[in-house]
Amino acid sequence: MTTDAKAERRVLVTGAAGYIGRLVVERLARDRRAIATLVATDLRAVPEAERMPGVIYEAADITKDEVAALIEKHAIDSVVHLAAIVTPPGDSGRELAHKVDVQGTERLLRASVAHGVRQFVITSSGAAYGYHADNPPLLHEDDALRGNEIFAYAHHKRLVEEMLARYREEHPELGQLVLRPGTVIGPRTHNQITAIFERPVVLGLKEAETPFVFIWDEDVAAIIAEGVHGERRGIYNLAGDGVMTLREIAVAMGKPFVALPAKVVERGLEVMQAFGVAPYGPEQVCFLRYRPVLSGERLQRELGYRPKSSREAFETYRHAHV
Repeated sequence: MTTDAKAERRVLVTGAAGYIGRLVVERLARDRRAIATLVATDLRAVPEAERMPGVIYEAADITKDEVAALIEKHAIDSVVHLAAIVTPPGDSGRELAHKVDVQGTERLLRASVAHGVRQFVITSSGAAYGYHADNPPLLHEDDALRGNEIFAYAHHKRLVEEMLARYREEHPELGQLVLRPGTVIGPRTHNQITAIFERPVVLGLKEAETPFVFIWDEDVAAIIAEGVHGERRGIYNLAGDGVMTLREIAVAMGKPFVALPAKVVERGLEVMQAFGVAPYGPEQVCFLRYRPVLSGERLQRELGYRPKSSREAFETYRHAHV
Protein backbone atom coordinates (compact mmCIF):
# COMPACT_ATOMS: atom_id res chain seq x y z
CA MET A 1 0.00 0.00 0.00
CA THR A 2 1.35 3.43 -0.93
CA THR A 3 0.32 6.61 0.86
CA ASP A 4 1.26 10.17 -0.04
CA ALA A 5 2.75 12.07 2.91
CA LYS A 6 0.52 14.99 1.94
CA ALA A 7 -2.60 12.84 1.68
CA GLU A 8 -5.77 14.84 2.10
CA ARG A 9 -8.48 13.30 -0.10
CA ARG A 10 -11.48 11.68 1.61
CA VAL A 11 -13.33 9.14 -0.51
CA LEU A 12 -16.53 7.17 0.11
CA VAL A 13 -17.55 4.17 -2.01
CA THR A 14 -21.12 2.82 -2.06
CA GLY A 15 -21.83 -0.75 -3.13
CA ALA A 16 -18.40 -1.66 -1.80
CA ALA A 17 -19.34 -5.30 -1.16
CA GLY A 18 -20.51 -5.78 -4.74
CA TYR A 19 -18.70 -7.22 -7.74
CA ILE A 20 -17.07 -4.01 -9.01
CA GLY A 21 -17.14 -2.33 -5.62
CA ARG A 22 -14.70 -4.84 -4.15
CA LEU A 23 -12.29 -4.39 -7.05
CA VAL A 24 -12.42 -0.59 -6.75
CA VAL A 25 -11.87 -0.57 -2.98
CA GLU A 26 -8.94 -2.99 -3.35
CA ARG A 27 -7.31 -0.71 -5.96
CA LEU A 28 -7.81 2.46 -3.95
CA ALA A 29 -6.59 0.78 -0.75
CA ARG A 30 -3.42 -0.49 -2.42
CA ASP A 31 -2.64 2.76 -4.24
CA ARG A 32 -3.96 5.60 -2.11
CA ARG A 33 -1.80 8.47 -3.44
CA ALA A 34 -3.52 11.51 -1.90
CA ILE A 35 -6.36 9.57 -0.24
CA ALA A 36 -6.19 9.97 3.53
CA THR A 37 -9.62 8.50 4.29
CA LEU A 38 -11.28 5.66 2.39
CA VAL A 39 -14.77 4.67 3.53
CA ALA A 40 -16.38 1.54 2.04
CA THR A 41 -20.14 1.26 2.50
CA ASP A 42 -22.68 -1.37 1.59
CA LEU A 43 -26.04 -2.58 2.84
CA ARG A 44 -24.26 -5.77 3.93
CA ALA A 45 -21.35 -5.70 6.35
CA VAL A 46 -18.13 -6.89 4.71
CA PRO A 47 -16.73 -9.94 6.58
CA GLU A 48 -13.59 -9.23 8.58
CA ALA A 49 -11.55 -11.70 6.53
CA GLU A 50 -12.35 -9.78 3.33
CA ARG A 51 -11.48 -6.29 4.59
CA MET A 52 -8.52 -4.31 3.31
CA PRO A 53 -6.17 -2.67 5.82
CA GLY A 54 -6.60 1.06 6.24
CA VAL A 55 -10.19 1.08 4.97
CA ILE A 56 -13.13 2.17 7.12
CA TYR A 57 -16.01 -0.26 6.53
CA GLU A 58 -19.54 0.85 7.31
CA ALA A 59 -22.91 -0.86 6.76
CA ALA A 60 -25.29 1.76 5.38
CA ASP A 61 -28.51 1.95 3.39
CA ILE A 62 -28.47 4.54 0.57
CA THR A 63 -32.27 4.73 0.66
CA LYS A 64 -31.99 6.27 4.14
CA ASP A 65 -29.94 9.09 5.66
CA GLU A 66 -27.18 6.75 6.83
CA VAL A 67 -24.78 7.47 3.95
CA ALA A 68 -25.42 11.22 4.23
CA ALA A 69 -24.38 10.98 7.89
CA LEU A 70 -21.16 9.22 6.89
CA ILE A 71 -20.39 11.90 4.28
CA GLU A 72 -20.72 14.55 6.98
CA LYS A 73 -18.88 12.52 9.64
CA HIS A 74 -15.81 11.86 7.47
CA ALA A 75 -15.88 15.21 5.59
CA ILE A 76 -15.99 13.28 2.31
CA ASP A 77 -14.91 15.18 -0.81
CA SER A 78 -15.33 12.36 -3.39
CA VAL A 79 -18.20 9.88 -3.68
CA VAL A 80 -17.94 6.75 -5.85
CA HIS A 81 -21.49 5.49 -6.30
CA LEU A 82 -21.62 1.82 -7.32
CA ALA A 83 -24.66 0.60 -5.36
CA ALA A 84 -27.38 -0.69 -7.71
CA ILE A 85 -29.75 -3.58 -8.27
CA VAL A 86 -29.12 -5.24 -11.62
CA THR A 87 -31.57 -8.15 -11.23
CA PRO A 88 -34.58 -7.21 -9.06
CA PRO A 89 -35.64 -10.12 -6.82
CA GLY A 90 -39.21 -11.39 -6.50
CA ASP A 91 -42.55 -9.79 -7.32
CA SER A 92 -41.72 -6.48 -5.61
CA GLY A 93 -38.31 -6.30 -7.28
CA ARG A 94 -39.01 -3.39 -9.60
CA GLU A 95 -40.27 -1.18 -6.79
CA LEU A 96 -37.20 -2.03 -4.70
CA ALA A 97 -34.86 -1.45 -7.66
CA HIS A 98 -36.39 2.00 -8.25
CA LYS A 99 -36.04 2.84 -4.58
CA VAL A 100 -32.35 1.91 -4.59
CA ASP A 101 -31.25 2.94 -8.08
CA VAL A 102 -33.25 6.13 -8.58
CA GLN A 103 -34.36 7.41 -5.19
CA GLY A 104 -31.15 6.27 -3.50
CA THR A 105 -29.04 8.08 -6.09
CA GLU A 106 -31.09 11.25 -5.68
CA ARG A 107 -30.67 11.10 -1.91
CA LEU A 108 -26.92 10.66 -2.37
CA LEU A 109 -26.69 13.58 -4.80
CA ARG A 110 -28.56 15.85 -2.39
CA ALA A 111 -26.26 14.83 0.46
CA SER A 112 -23.19 15.40 -1.71
CA VAL A 113 -24.26 18.93 -2.56
CA ALA A 114 -25.29 19.69 1.02
CA HIS A 115 -21.94 18.60 2.46
CA GLY A 116 -19.62 20.11 -0.12
CA VAL A 117 -18.55 16.98 -2.00
CA ARG A 118 -16.64 18.09 -5.08
CA GLN A 119 -16.49 14.86 -7.12
CA PHE A 120 -19.26 12.36 -7.84
CA VAL A 121 -18.25 9.21 -9.75
CA ILE A 122 -21.07 6.91 -10.87
CA THR A 123 -21.47 3.80 -12.98
CA SER A 124 -24.42 4.15 -15.29
CA SER A 125 -24.72 1.57 -18.10
CA GLY A 126 -24.77 1.15 -21.85
CA ALA A 127 -28.32 -0.08 -21.22
CA ALA A 128 -29.30 3.57 -20.67
CA TYR A 129 -29.23 3.99 -24.47
CA GLY A 130 -31.96 1.37 -24.71
CA TYR A 131 -32.66 -1.57 -26.99
CA HIS A 132 -34.10 -0.08 -30.18
CA ALA A 133 -34.21 -1.03 -33.85
CA ASP A 134 -33.11 2.50 -34.84
CA ASN A 135 -30.09 2.74 -32.54
CA PRO A 136 -27.01 3.99 -34.43
CA PRO A 137 -24.61 1.18 -35.42
CA LEU A 138 -22.12 2.65 -32.94
CA LEU A 139 -23.36 4.62 -29.94
CA HIS A 140 -21.40 7.64 -28.72
CA GLU A 141 -21.80 9.53 -25.47
CA ASP A 142 -23.87 12.33 -27.04
CA ASP A 143 -26.48 9.95 -28.48
CA ALA A 144 -29.96 9.92 -26.95
CA LEU A 145 -30.60 7.92 -23.79
CA ARG A 146 -33.78 5.90 -24.37
CA GLY A 147 -33.61 3.10 -21.81
CA ASN A 148 -36.78 1.07 -22.46
CA GLU A 149 -39.40 1.27 -19.73
CA ILE A 150 -40.05 -2.46 -20.04
CA PHE A 151 -36.54 -3.15 -18.75
CA ALA A 152 -36.27 -1.93 -15.15
CA TYR A 153 -32.48 -1.64 -15.19
CA ALA A 154 -32.30 0.27 -18.50
CA HIS A 155 -35.19 2.55 -17.56
CA HIS A 156 -33.79 3.34 -14.13
CA LYS A 157 -30.36 4.12 -15.56
CA ARG A 158 -32.01 6.53 -18.00
CA LEU A 159 -33.90 8.23 -15.16
CA VAL A 160 -30.68 8.52 -13.15
CA GLU A 161 -28.84 10.03 -16.10
CA GLU A 162 -31.62 12.61 -16.56
CA MET A 163 -31.23 13.45 -12.87
CA LEU A 164 -27.46 13.76 -13.25
CA ALA A 165 -27.94 16.15 -16.18
CA ARG A 166 -30.12 18.38 -14.00
CA TYR A 167 -27.50 18.38 -11.25
CA ARG A 168 -24.76 19.31 -13.74
CA GLU A 169 -26.83 22.33 -14.69
CA GLU A 170 -27.91 23.34 -11.20
CA HIS A 171 -24.82 22.30 -9.20
CA PRO A 172 -21.70 22.61 -11.38
CA GLU A 173 -19.59 22.67 -8.21
CA LEU A 174 -20.25 18.93 -7.92
CA GLY A 175 -18.00 17.50 -10.62
CA GLN A 176 -19.40 14.38 -12.23
CA LEU A 177 -17.65 11.42 -13.80
CA VAL A 178 -20.34 9.30 -15.44
CA LEU A 179 -19.28 5.90 -16.78
CA ARG A 180 -21.43 3.76 -19.09
CA PRO A 181 -20.00 0.22 -19.21
CA GLY A 182 -20.86 -2.30 -21.86
CA THR A 183 -21.19 -5.91 -20.71
CA VAL A 184 -18.76 -6.27 -17.80
CA ILE A 185 -16.95 -9.59 -17.79
CA GLY A 186 -14.08 -11.37 -16.07
CA PRO A 187 -13.06 -14.69 -14.54
CA ARG A 188 -15.57 -14.43 -11.67
CA THR A 189 -18.52 -13.09 -13.66
CA HIS A 190 -21.76 -15.01 -13.22
CA ASN A 191 -25.04 -13.27 -13.97
CA GLN A 192 -28.12 -13.41 -16.18
CA ILE A 193 -26.06 -12.57 -19.29
CA THR A 194 -23.27 -15.09 -18.78
CA ALA A 195 -25.99 -17.67 -18.06
CA ILE A 196 -26.82 -17.43 -21.80
CA PHE A 197 -23.28 -18.57 -22.61
CA GLU A 198 -23.19 -21.33 -19.98
CA ARG A 199 -26.17 -23.39 -21.14
CA PRO A 200 -25.46 -26.66 -23.02
CA VAL A 201 -26.84 -25.01 -26.17
CA VAL A 202 -26.52 -21.28 -26.89
CA LEU A 203 -29.83 -20.01 -28.29
CA GLY A 204 -30.00 -16.99 -30.58
CA LEU A 205 -32.31 -15.32 -33.09
CA LYS A 206 -32.41 -15.88 -36.83
CA GLU A 207 -33.12 -12.20 -37.35
CA ALA A 208 -30.15 -10.82 -35.37
CA GLU A 209 -26.42 -11.28 -34.90
CA THR A 210 -26.76 -10.22 -31.22
CA PRO A 211 -23.42 -8.42 -30.81
CA PHE A 212 -21.89 -8.00 -27.36
CA VAL A 213 -19.43 -5.26 -26.45
CA PHE A 214 -17.40 -6.44 -23.46
CA ILE A 215 -15.36 -4.52 -20.92
CA TRP A 216 -12.95 -6.35 -18.60
CA ASP A 217 -13.93 -5.98 -14.94
CA GLU A 218 -10.39 -4.98 -13.97
CA ASP A 219 -10.44 -2.24 -16.62
CA VAL A 220 -13.67 -0.87 -15.11
CA ALA A 221 -12.10 -0.77 -11.65
CA ALA A 222 -8.89 0.81 -12.97
CA ILE A 223 -10.79 3.54 -14.86
CA ILE A 224 -12.83 4.37 -11.75
CA ALA A 225 -9.74 4.48 -9.53
CA GLU A 226 -7.79 6.67 -11.96
CA GLY A 227 -10.85 8.90 -12.31
CA VAL A 228 -10.86 9.40 -8.54
CA HIS A 229 -7.13 10.08 -8.34
CA GLY A 230 -7.30 12.57 -11.20
CA GLU A 231 -10.63 14.10 -10.08
CA ARG A 232 -11.83 13.62 -13.64
CA ARG A 233 -15.12 14.92 -15.00
CA GLY A 234 -17.06 13.87 -18.07
CA ILE A 235 -19.19 11.10 -19.56
CA TYR A 236 -17.52 8.01 -21.00
CA ASN A 237 -18.60 4.72 -22.52
CA LEU A 238 -16.55 1.83 -21.18
CA ALA A 239 -16.15 -0.57 -24.08
CA GLY A 240 -13.42 -2.71 -25.54
CA ASP A 241 -12.75 -2.45 -29.26
CA GLY A 242 -14.83 -4.73 -31.47
CA VAL A 243 -17.80 -6.99 -30.76
CA MET A 244 -18.51 -10.68 -30.36
CA THR A 245 -21.72 -12.04 -31.82
CA LEU A 246 -23.67 -14.69 -29.95
CA ARG A 247 -22.65 -17.26 -32.56
CA GLU A 248 -18.96 -16.36 -32.08
CA ILE A 249 -19.40 -16.68 -28.33
CA ALA A 250 -20.93 -20.15 -28.73
CA VAL A 251 -17.99 -21.24 -30.90
CA ALA A 252 -15.49 -19.87 -28.35
CA MET A 253 -17.28 -21.76 -25.58
CA GLY A 254 -17.36 -24.96 -27.62
CA LYS A 255 -21.17 -25.00 -27.52
CA PRO A 256 -23.73 -25.67 -30.27
CA PHE A 257 -25.49 -22.54 -31.51
CA VAL A 258 -29.16 -22.72 -32.47
CA ALA A 259 -30.88 -19.71 -34.09
CA LEU A 260 -34.66 -19.62 -33.74
CA PRO A 261 -37.23 -17.28 -35.30
CA ALA A 262 -37.96 -14.33 -33.02
CA LYS A 263 -41.70 -15.10 -33.02
CA VAL A 264 -41.05 -18.63 -31.78
CA VAL A 265 -38.86 -17.37 -28.94
CA GLU A 266 -41.40 -14.69 -28.02
CA ARG A 267 -44.22 -17.23 -27.84
CA GLY A 268 -42.12 -19.68 -25.88
CA LEU A 269 -41.19 -17.04 -23.30
CA GLU A 270 -44.84 -15.97 -23.00
CA VAL A 271 -45.89 -19.53 -22.19
CA MET A 272 -43.01 -20.16 -19.79
CA GLN A 273 -43.65 -16.89 -17.97
CA ALA A 274 -47.37 -17.69 -17.69
CA PHE A 275 -46.52 -20.99 -16.00
CA GLY A 276 -43.95 -19.33 -13.75
CA VAL A 277 -40.99 -21.30 -15.10
CA ALA A 278 -39.14 -18.35 -16.68
CA PRO A 279 -37.97 -15.22 -14.83
CA TYR A 280 -38.22 -13.13 -18.01
CA GLY A 281 -40.88 -12.56 -20.63
CA PRO A 282 -41.04 -11.95 -24.39
CA GLU A 283 -39.27 -8.60 -23.96
CA GLN A 284 -36.02 -10.58 -23.92
CA VAL A 285 -36.31 -10.89 -27.69
CA CYS A 286 -35.78 -7.12 -27.85
CA PHE A 287 -32.79 -7.51 -25.52
CA LEU A 288 -31.17 -9.98 -27.92
CA ARG A 289 -32.31 -8.37 -31.16
CA TYR A 290 -31.26 -4.74 -30.59
CA ARG A 291 -28.05 -4.85 -28.58
CA PRO A 292 -26.57 -1.34 -28.09
CA VAL A 293 -23.02 -1.27 -29.49
CA LEU A 294 -20.90 1.29 -27.64
CA SER A 295 -17.98 3.27 -28.95
CA GLY A 296 -15.03 3.54 -26.54
CA GLU A 297 -13.24 6.13 -28.68
CA ARG A 298 -13.72 9.04 -26.26
CA LEU A 299 -12.31 7.00 -23.38
CA GLN A 300 -9.12 6.32 -25.34
CA ARG A 301 -8.84 9.83 -26.79
CA GLU A 302 -9.56 11.93 -23.70
CA LEU A 303 -8.48 9.70 -20.80
CA GLY A 304 -5.74 7.92 -22.69
CA TYR A 305 -6.97 4.56 -21.45
CA ARG A 306 -7.12 1.60 -23.84
CA PRO A 307 -8.97 -1.34 -22.27
CA LYS A 308 -8.77 -4.94 -23.37
CA SER A 309 -10.72 -5.55 -26.59
CA SER A 310 -14.12 -7.24 -26.36
CA ARG A 311 -12.58 -10.55 -27.40
CA GLU A 312 -9.67 -10.22 -24.96
CA ALA A 313 -12.06 -9.40 -22.12
CA PHE A 314 -14.25 -12.38 -23.03
CA GLU A 315 -11.21 -14.67 -22.98
CA THR A 316 -10.55 -13.79 -19.33
CA TYR A 317 -14.04 -15.14 -18.61
CA ARG A 318 -13.83 -18.14 -20.94
CA HIS A 319 -10.56 -19.46 -19.51
CA ALA A 320 -12.23 -19.68 -16.09
CA HIS A 321 -15.36 -21.40 -17.40
CA VAL A 322 -14.21 -24.13 -19.79
